[in-house]
Amino acid sequence: MSNLATPEKRIRTPKEPFNLLTIPVIKSFMQSKWYPGIFQWMVIIVFSIIVFELVAGTVSPHSNFGTTMTWVLWWPIIPILFIVAGRFWCAICPFGKLSDIVRKLVGSERPMPKFLRKYGIWMIDIFFIGITYSDHVWGIVESPRGSGYLLLGLVTMVVITSVYYERRTFCKTLCFLGGLAGNYSRSGALELRGTPEVCKTCRTQACFKGSEKAEGCPMFQFPRTMDSSAECNICGNCIKNCPNDSIRLSMRVPTKELWGLKNPRLEHAALAAVIMGIVFVQNITMLEIWEDILAAIGLVTGTSNYVVNFTIAFIISMALPILLLIGTAKLAKYMGMLETVKKNFIRFGYAIIPLDLAGHLGHNLFHIITEGKAIWFNSLELFGMSSKPGDLSLASTSTVQMLQYAIILIGFFGSTYTAYRLGKKASFKSMIPFYAFMVLLAVINIYLFSLPMNHRVH
Repeated sequence: MSNLATPEKRIRTPKEPFNLLTIPVIKSFMQSKWYPGIFQWMVIIVFSIIVFELVAGTVSPHSNFGTTMTWVLWWPIIPILFIVAGRFWCAICPFGKLSDIVRKLVGSERPMPKFLRKYGIWMIDIFFIGITYSDHVWGIVESPRGSGYLLLGLVTMVVITSVYYERRTFCKTLCFLGGLAGNYSRSGALELRGTPEVCKTCRTQACFKGSEKAEGCPMFQFPRTMDSSAECNICGNCIKNCPNDSIRLSMRVPTKELWGLKNPRLEHAALAAVIMGIVFVQNITMLEIWEDILAAIGLVTGTSNYVVNFTIAFIISMALPILLLIGTAKLAKYMGMLETVKKNFIRFGYAIIPLDLAGHLGHNLFHIITEGKAIWFNSLELFGMSSKPGDLSLASTSTVQMLQYAIILIGFFGSTYTAYRLGKKASFKSMIPFYAFMVLLAVINIYLFSLPMNHRVH
């Protein structure tokens, strides 16, 4: 392999992004045993404290350290991490590290079941919808015990799959957060790729198979052929294993990966639409008019049962973005789009992702800004230092709303430009329905953020 040029020796073309691994300190750190282990153990320690507090601490969600760290801090900042660093969280996630430990001790390393290989992303979609539904019906967020049991349930699933199956089968095919991370990471600013001219002469395939330095890719990826960040955890195993310095770690323009999709898939497009529906649900249930909405649904159903009426509202919220996307695809076809309605649905479903991110960030911004001081106060309580919380807000409601509007506008431009790039071979007339669709989604989000919003955790 001596004839292979390393990334440091190759001349970088103007269009080739800068490889962060050419910086010695970054490369040395990612090739060392400290990465990502040092972060993994730190997260596991904090995770253990959080689970203990959720299960054994105060039942008041307002005062529980675990609830605050999970839903006021971690959940709001996780989308930001996906934008900045792709699926880096998955590299340091306690579930992933637990999977590695279990497999090393008692794992049988059986191949992933064909059912999960084929339908894994659909399983992720179902779990994601199910957890959201369960939260609103049984109040997981409002209940420290509910949050704790949810995490313990996920731990159990991780252990079971790790005992029986190879690599990170749970992370790839069952983790609801993994599905969210995969979609959002497509819009992220960080990408890991192999260098094709170097990889094509490699015979070891150590990036996938592993070596004495590290396990093979836990997400079953070949960096040489990988053209998406959706299933790359930035775990660094391929960087450690590659004998030819072929791996590149580069910054890129956010949403760029979405512009040139080579193999769009229905399940990913459907998840993008569903996430928008979930954003609607999360916002609507916190509005002061939510009770009026339930009452209106109750007039139709003839019952005041919350589960029944919420289920109706939930189904409508989930179905609305999907039906709108189907209608938009049909209208575009009618106005001259050459592709079929199904292909238009699949391809342009990906354009929703930037707005998904914006809606998710905007919603979570409300929590972290209006409840942010709880992080400090509850952390003090954890160490036996009493405090008088008082007002938990870090800024006024009007300030939060202005930030939410700005985020939605950024997401709108990201989605609209993505739709433009995806439809570059289509006529402007046939693209009008997709542009109008993005405008409609942005307006709905801005309208919901303009209404008075209540806290779900009191």
